[in-house]
Amino acid sequence: WGGAAMAGARAAQGRAAASGLALPPGAYCESTTRAVRRPTRTVWVGKVPVGSEHPIARQTMTTTDTKDVDASVEQIMRCADAGADIVRLTVQGNKEADACMAIREKLFKLGYDTPLVADIHFNPRTALKVAEAFEKIRVNPGNFADGTKKFTEIDYENEAAYQAELEKIEELFTPLVEKCKALGRAIRIGTNHGSLSARTLSYYGDTPRGMVESAFEFANVCRKNDFHNFLFSMKASNPLVMVQAYRLLAHEQYKLGWDYPLHLGVTEAGEGEDGRMKSAIGIGALLMDGLGDTVRVSLTEDPEYELGPCSTLASLGMNAYDSGLGVPDFAETHRDFTSFERRKGSLPESKDGESFDYSKALHRDGTVFSVVKGEELSRGELLFKDLGCKLAVGMPFKDIATSDSVVLRGVPPASDEAGRLALKRLQDAEVCVMAPLADLQAHPVQGAVAIVPLAQARAGAALPEGCERLAVALDGSETAEDLAGLEALQPVCAILQTGPLSRVHASRRVFEGLAAAGCSVPVIHHLVFAPGTGEEELVIGGGTEGGALLVDGLGDGVMLECEGADLEFLRRTSFAMLQGSRMRNTKTEYVSCPSCGRTLFDLQEVTAQITAKTGHLPGVSIAVMGCIVNGPGEMADADFGYVGTVPGKIDLYVGKEVVRRGIDMATAPDQLIELIKEYGRWVEPPQDAADEELVAEAA
Repeated sequence: WGGAAMAGARAAQGRAAASGLALPPGAYCESTTRAVRRPTRTVWVGKVPVGSEHPIARQTMTTTDTKDVDASVEQIMRCADAGADIVRLTVQGNKEADACMAIREKLFKLGYDTPLVADIHFNPRTALKVAEAFEKIRVNPGNFADGTKKFTEIDYENEAAYQAELEKIEELFTPLVEKCKALGRAIRIGTNHGSLSARTLSYYGDTPRGMVESAFEFANVCRKNDFHNFLFSMKASNPLVMVQAYRLLAHEQYKLGWDYPLHLGVTEAGEGEDGRMKSAIGIGALLMDGLGDTVRVSLTEDPEYELGPCSTLASLGMNAYDSGLGVPDFAETHRDFTSFERRKGSLPESKDGESFDYSKALHRDGTVFSVVKGEELSRGELLFKDLGCKLAVGMPFKDIATSDSVVLRGVPPASDEAGRLALKRLQDAEVCVMAPLADLQAHPVQGAVAIVPLAQARAGAALPEGCERLAVALDGSETAEDLAGLEALQPVCAILQTGPLSRVHASRRVFEGLAAAGCSVPVIHHLVFAPGTGEEELVIGGGTEGGALLVDGLGDGVMLECEGADLEFLRRTSFAMLQGSRMRNTKTEYVSCPSCGRTLFDLQEVTAQITAKTGHLPGVSIAVMGCIVNGPGEMADADFGYVGTVPGKIDLYVGKEVVRRGIDMATAPDQLIELIKEYGRWVEPPQDAADEELVAEAA
């Protein structure tokens, strides 16, 4: 989390313990060595069962104005045809609730019985009304009982004041619970990290712990009324916070003997590859631990396009459970699911007299390796561009998102002058060259790093001519005894490729062995995909397998390999995985809501405009929000915010504070840039004179 969140956690820890919210140690899933689904009860959402005895249900949310019945019906049908099991609509007030009845009736007449969910904020009366039409109600504990949110800070200094607020919650929420019970409706208690109530923030801080306690306040009302057809969600735009909150929620349910299902999602994930990557990191990590019964991938795109990655994630989870994915049980003693602490590998240091500065082979914030075929070296400048290099007079130089090292598949012989020249130019640009030991024995390369299997390295394999360092290849089957001698080999890094073994569980075993041995050798995750794997599947699969480890701080970098995949795409995806895991920032971070009926402008168009103007600002985070329903807190990770307030008008934020109000939409993007400049975070877009030359040559 950010510093403010951690400070809040420390300040609230004693109060949280006193309140009865149990804290670790303890389990959060059935097994950390195998993908075993957490047993839950079944919650019925209309005809759709949600729970561990059923397939993972897929969800999305409309972007139409709910009052526009025809447009909403058409979009719901498109979503259902694309595979949605459940569709959610925003319901702001009575006019929208009236439209919901018409939407439900028209869909039935057209032969669509897809269950519908009403998304409720601030308005308990509207929830009561729409429960007559829709099969499920989503309530946000952060604002359901708090009326119009003013975002004021309140300090509850004693238990009596806090208890009075709980009584208010019960008074407002109980009628909805009773109605849903009578009508056979379902409820999702959906906590959002960014919209915790002032009450919760005062008592627990802006933390996963506060998210869980906020949800339990509403769950206790359900249970008091003997209503159990409900489930939970713990959404955040930061995958690390999201994963930690869901794990803590599951842990607390285990302790209480509860078995309510989980709805998974990373909120405000954004668009394109980045949105899919962040969703895969958060959702995939939980699915690999057996957590999650229904999934929504929130993208700033038309809702039917969410169903592709949603289905891929659901299939990954179900396949893992059905196949018994995992490794034999082992004791895991060094990973703490309740607090984030990244394992820091010791980066290689430069030494006098060596022909290459091996400290450049890895990056302190997270490393990207790219696999390059020997024949690709002849592409010269086009190859350098694919690796993210800047070019000056045809010579490559490292840029902010240049691959740190390349791993060769086929070393060019000394007679291949073009290939050898490309290698030399990469090394001159401080890009490290690595290759398997056997390949370098056949064709030595000065300054290259030899990749040697652990057993061979421990047996004292001699390095080829020109090789001064080695990297050790691991396959995930290593025992603690095997790993005990790794540090003494002084490798540049270890490259972990688990082959047929479960990537997540075998890697956890390796990191447990490294921790037990006190070994700080950096570890690069080598993910290999089947030839022809599609780009979206690669993003989702990579985010799931690699992200599930990186969110626990396990790993120092990634290397993606897929026969036939575009080299630039693999590099870009690798950097997206590091950024989504809150490691290395190489471009602007966007917190962009997926749009809904509350959105006050064309979110996709505006997001594209802002991205085009500000996408070159690594280390800067910008929130683009269609409305203020979830509050400035939903932008908790953002430096700057662009938020719709009334039609045609925008408010600009710095952090959680609004600094410019009521700006005309036509000038708002430019004023956002002025604001970024005002706070000293702006740099001019880079210019690469070689771009046009490369395009011309390629043509």
